[in-house]
Amino acid sequence: MDTTAAVSARMSRQRSRDTGTEIALRKALHALGLRYRVHQRPVRTVRREADVVFTRVKVAVFVDGCFWHGCPEHATWPKRNADFWRDKIEGNRRRDRDTDVRLGEQGWAVVRVWEHEDPLVAAGRVRDVVLAQRSEVD
Repeated sequence: MDTTAAVSARMSRQRSRDTGTEIALRKALHALGLRYRVHQRPVRTVRREADVVFTRVKVAVFVDGCFWHGCPEHATWPKRNADFWRDKIEGNRRRDRDTDVRLGEQGWAVVRVWEHEDPLVAAGRVRDVVLAQRSEVD
């Protein structure tokens, strides 16, 4: 692999949970009166952890980083070690699609939020899905 020590060190410091985007979204959801769990597997048999989970109404929220998940608006493709990074990011995209399908098969609604989204707007989208699911449960 053609990665420098500096790049490797920088990548290892990237947070995978409780990022600023996640915390801002959670605060906005809480302000809307929504209560949730954080960093849980929605379905035990699916080894995927959602960032925010509404267990009773089966809504799983994933906050996706623009780089790591290949945002169509902001993704950048590194020039150094390009094949490795393209494979990594495309693999993340495939896993995301597979997660959406597998959770959907178990009756879960999946909401994906990009890290660049306004947390208040994203929280509104999540609230709408939660309310729709709630009307199906009640």
